[in-house]
Amino acid sequence: MLNYQRYRKNPVVDYPEREWPNKEIVKAPVWCSVDLRDGNQALIDPMVVHEKIEFFNYLIKLGFKEIEIGFPAASQIEFDFLRQLIDRKMIPDDVVVQVLTQCREELIDRTFESIRGCKQAIVHIYNSTSTLQRDVVFGMDKDHITNIAVEGTRMVKERAKNFPGKIILEYSPESFTGTELDYALEICTAVQEEWGATKEDPIIINLPSTVEMNTPNVYADQIEWMNKHFKNRESIILSVHPHNDRGTGVASAELALLAGAQRVEGTLFGNGERTGNVDILNIAYNMFSQGIDPNLAIEHVNESIEIYERCCKIPIHPRHPYAGKLVFTAFSGSHQDAINKGVKALKERGTEVWQVPYLPIDPSDIGREYEPIVRINSQSGKGGVAFIMDTYFGFKLPKGMHKEFSNVIQKVSEKQGEVSPDEIMENFRNEYLNQKEPIHFRKLRVDDLSDEIKSEFDTKVYVTYTNNGATKQFEAVGNGPIDAVKRGLQEELSIDIKILDYEEHALQSGSNSQAAAYIHLLDMDSGSVTYGVGVSSNITRASVRAIFSAINRLKLG
Repeated sequence: MLNYQRYRKNPVVDYPEREWPNKEIVKAPVWCSVDLRDGNQALIDPMVVHEKIEFFNYLIKLGFKEIEIGFPAASQIEFDFLRQLIDRKMIPDDVVVQVLTQCREELIDRTFESIRGCKQAIVHIYNSTSTLQRDVVFGMDKDHITNIAVEGTRMVKERAKNFPGKIILEYSPESFTGTELDYALEICTAVQEEWGATKEDPIIINLPSTVEMNTPNVYADQIEWMNKHFKNRESIILSVHPHNDRGTGVASAELALLAGAQRVEGTLFGNGERTGNVDILNIAYNMFSQGIDPNLAIEHVNESIEIYERCCKIPIHPRHPYAGKLVFTAFSGSHQDAINKGVKALKERGTEVWQVPYLPIDPSDIGREYEPIVRINSQSGKGGVAFIMDTYFGFKLPKGMHKEFSNVIQKVSEKQGEVSPDEIMENFRNEYLNQKEPIHFRKLRVDDLSDEIKSEFDTKVYVTYTNNGATKQFEAVGNGPIDAVKRGLQEELSIDIKILDYEEHALQSGSNSQAAAYIHLLDMDSGSVTYGVGVSSNITRASVRAIFSAINRLKLG
C-alpha cells in the first residue's frame, strides 16, 4: 500500500489580504537566463567552453540582457569561459553577466578576479535559510545564518569599491520556500541595509523556489507578503527563481509576477536540477499567446531546439509546450474537424486575429509552418483526412466524400498505425485517380447543338474508351458534356446510373493549372453510391474521368 502517512503538508501562508488574484500580467519581466550555471550543472555531460560560448551568443541573439554564466570560483572551466568572454570583448554593452558565489572570502576574491575587466556584473551571493537546512545541514541558529549573509555582503561591498566597473549585488535566501516569512524578511533586510541599496543603485533580492514545496498560490502569497513588507521597496528589484519539483514551475512564476515580482530567472526549456528550473520560453510564449510582447526574439523555436539539444545533449519531449513536435498536431477526429473548420473560417473572414480551435497560437508565428498540424492514425476522423488532402495536395474533397475516403484511410491506420500525408495521397490515387479498369477513358470530342432548333439537347459527345483493353467508341447527346457522357455510358454498358452531385475546382493557379472534378454517382439498380475523381488541365475531361472513376469503383463496367 502507498505509504502516504510518511509525509506531512507543508505550511501555507495565513494571508487573507492577498491582492494578486485580481491582477493580470501586462508586460514581460526582466529575464535572466541561468542556463550556463544552474542548467549546466544539471547536465550529465556539462558543456565545454566552446559550447558555452555558442550558447551564450544564442542567448544574446534571443534578447537576454542578464545572463548568469556560472560559478567561476568553483570551476576552472567556468573561470576560463568568463575570461574568454571578457578578453575577447564578447559581452555587449547592454548585457550584464551574472556570477554566483557563496559567502566565503576566498571564493569572493576568486570571483572578482574572474570579472576583472568587465564593465558591469551582477555578483550573486546566497546562503540557505530554511528551517530544515539550518537544523540538519548547518546546525546554526538564525543569528549565525544572518551573519553569513551580512559578512558576504560586506566582502562584496569592499571589493566593489575598487572595481573599475559597475557591481550589482544579488542576494538569494536559498530554500526561501521553506523559510519562515518573518525571518526571510529579516535576513533580506539585513543584506539590503548592509549594501546600502537605493532607488538609483538597487539590490536584486531573489526569492527562489529552490525546492517547489507547495501549490503555486502559496508561492504567490509568499512573494506578495515579502513585496509588501520590504523596507525602501523602491531600492529592491524583486526576482524569483522557481524550480519545477511539483510540475508547476511555470504557474509559480506567473503567479509570482502577479504578486509583484519584476524579474524571472530560469532556463530555456526548463533544464535544471531534479525536474528543472522554470521554463522561460514557456512563459514567454504564454505571454505572446495573450498579445503581450515577451521582449525575447522567440520567432524561431526550431533554432532554439537545435542549439539546446546539441549543446545540452537533452532531447525536447514531443509534448513539450510550444516546442514539442506533436504540440500543434491533432490525431483526434473531432479536433481535426474543428481545426479544419477554424482555419477555413479564418481565411473566409479575412481577420488578423488568430482564433482556431485547439491551436492557441498560429504555429507559423514561431517557425513551425512546415510541420503538420493534423496527423492521421486510427483515432482520426473524416475531417482530418480532408484537411491533409486540402493542405498538402490541394484537393478540396466534397463534404459527402469525407467519410468515404476516411474509411479507406481508417483501414490502413488500423493495420500500420500513423499514416503519412504521402501515404494518404497514394491511397487517394489508387482509390480514385487510377481507377481505370475495366473501362478506361481515352478521347473526347464535344459538339455544341444549341443552334440546332429541332434538338432537345444542347451537346453531343464522341467518346473513345477501352473496356478490358478493347477499344470502344460511342456518341451521345445530352444537356451538357457530363449529361451526354452519362447517357452514352448507360446505353453502352446497359446500366442505370444517376449523378447525385458534381463539384470542381482548380488545383493550382497559373496558365498550367490542373482542375479536379468530383462526381457522386448512384447505381439505380443496387442503390450503391460512390465518388469518382478526375484530374486534367481541361475541366470537361476531368469531369469525364471522374464519371469513369465512379463507374469502375461501383464495378459497373
